[in-house]
Amino acid sequence: MPYDAVILAGGHARRLGGLDKPAEPVAGRSLIERVAAAVPGARTLVVVGPPRPGRGLERAVHTREEPPGSGPVPALRAGLALVTADEIALLAADLPFLTADHVTALRAAAREAGAPGAVLVDDEGAEQWLTGVWRTRALREALAGYGGHSLRGALGPLEPVTVRLAAEAGGGTPWFDCDTMDDLDRARRTRVTSEETA
Repeated sequence: MPYDAVILAGGHARRLGGLDKPAEPVAGRSLIERVAAAVPGARTLVVVGPPRPGRGLERAVHTREEPPGSGPVPALRAGLALVTADEIALLAADLPFLTADHVTALRAAAREAGAPGAVLVDDEGAEQWLTGVWRTRALREALAGYGGHSLRGALGPLEPVTVRLAAEAGGGTPWFDCDTMDDLDRARRTRVTSEETA
């Protein structure tokens, strides 16, 4: 089944001192390049955020939420407006350890369960709403009747199947995101260690 991908790459990265978080490098590639590499089969790659250079990003189409920086729900609405496939991968732009195999596992889990979507869960079992795969129609219907600001509030009622995926040997977990400088430093150390021992 063809799928599209929507990467949310706006926001203000306040906990990173206003850095352009998606453009921050991890082992020679920006965070957003790494996320784009996890969806090589996406028919349309939608980036909600400003254009950034990088390998794999030349094929992206860009849009912005209104107003810019207003949060993930408006950003998802903006991204969905450019989606034409029946299935989408919805991803944050700061997932250094996510791979195409992880996205494939999410797609398979949703299909096998007959669910409207599948999301990764972390070690504590918490859903990672920006690391998932969804039926496009289900997302549109959920957002049409939602007036709040929380992705959990919008997507939780869809009751997606939850998926727990282990880290590769020496690597980081696929749901790990970089919200702080400590997270970014950890990603850089972990990724380098993983690549050097591969």
